[in-house]
Amino acid sequence: MRLVSILAPALVAVMPLAAHAEGLAVAEPTLIVAPVGQQGAILLRLENEGPDDDRLIGAEAGDLATGITLHTHVMDADGTKRMVTAEDGIALPAGTVHVLGRADDHALGHDGDHAMFIQLARIPTPGEEIPLTLIFESGAEVTVQVPVEGHPTAGGAG
Repeated sequence: MRLVSILAPALVAVMPLAAHAEGLAVAEPTLIVAPVGQQGAILLRLENEGPDDDRLIGAEAGDLATGITLHTHVMDADGTKRMVTAEDGIALPAGTVHVLGRADDHALGHDGDHAMFIQLARIPTPGEEIPLTLIFESGAEVTVQVPVEGHPTAGGAG
């Protein structure tokens, strides 16, 4: 019994890196804080392990930001990519993995879907963890602790 009481805090410390709910798994979450301004981008992996399609339709982080918007990119007629709000959310077909913001390498390219914190009430510090709740069309909600990293161009990336 003593071993359990010693190991329990360590297990809680690593558990936030992945979360599951109703066939949905979230892994590798990271918040990259912009070097200027009051914004940040959420990078993570979403896996729909269930038999039904679903859709990420929103996210909440308490009072840390006035809003979190989902973004994707579209190609204009002239071949220019531009970021737009993903008004219908981000599709998660059954049995697939979707990476937001290219979380595998944490490079914020101009080609990935991502969630963006708008008007941060305060700038979280690298190393801090913030709670993030992802909201799905199915009604499922998944809450995960998200480590904060500085923006790579600011020299503060973790």
